[in-house]
Amino acid sequence: MHTYDPARDQFTPAHCDIAFNRIGYGAMQLAGPHVWGPPKDRAAAVAVLRDAIELGINHIDTSDFYGPHITNQIIREALHPYRDGLTIVTKIGFMRGADQSWLPAASPQQLRDAVHDNLRNLGLDVLDVVNLRAPGMAGPDGSSLAEPLAALVQLQREGLVRHIGLSNVDAGQVAEAQRLSPIVCVQNHYNLAHRADDALIDTLAAQGIAYVPFFPLGGFSPLQSDTLNQVAAGMQATPMQVALAWLLQRAPNMLVIPGTSSVAHLRENVAAGALRLDAQALAALRSLATK
Repeated sequence: MHTYDPARDQFTPAHCDIAFNRIGYGAMQLAGPHVWGPPKDRAAAVAVLRDAIELGINHIDTSDFYGPHITNQIIREALHPYRDGLTIVTKIGFMRGADQSWLPAASPQQLRDAVHDNLRNLGLDVLDVVNLRAPGMAGPDGSSLAEPLAALVQLQREGLVRHIGLSNVDAGQVAEAQRLSPIVCVQNHYNLAHRADDALIDTLAAQGIAYVPFFPLGGFSPLQSDTLNQVAAGMQATPMQVALAWLLQRAPNMLVIPGTSSVAHLRENVAAGALRLDAQALAALRSLATK
């Protein structure tokens, strides 16, 4: 693979003044097991974040409910004061229970508290992008976002939030949200095998809205595929690199945020930007789609 420079491959969403390098970093794995508590090696987590910035990544995805609080505190320790041009995107709308459960937390007061928690733990005066994480643990549930989005818009008017995005949403929820506020990005479950959002991605691309897939290689249980392994071997790449390259070629508005707690894996993920899948590889990978 050739050397890849993330700063040469950017996307700037409509209604937004931020140029995102299309390969970012997802900070979820910086917390302990099950996204709970501190990591086993905090120094290694700090090193991964610092290396990400040196590799040219300018987009970190996080949330104060990772840990909870731990991930944002590690980001602050590693990177504050933040380099010019670094965008930290966070999520609100959920919280963690004492039993490590994931609980909806989208009342106006809960959203306000979440914004202030993110500001405090990240050491910021304003959040560049806040994604409203819609309810539904198994995927979008189609519920109305009018009330929580109104609360988030109010926080934006107060100068605590610059731009608004959505997470875990379907096309109807996106359309509802757009009637209330400009939306700069949508973050959903999408990858080679899970392609239910194909039509939504194309709609958002036409509107100039970023699409940010999570679980690029399946989820907590990575996709096992002989086809993917064969394509990767033929390109002298890893399956994760091929999965990331496929996402980047899928649409120009795609921003990827692979997460890792390893510097070596981080560098492999960034190098995936130099991969180009030919028509034969794309045709082979198309067979993995399960919707």
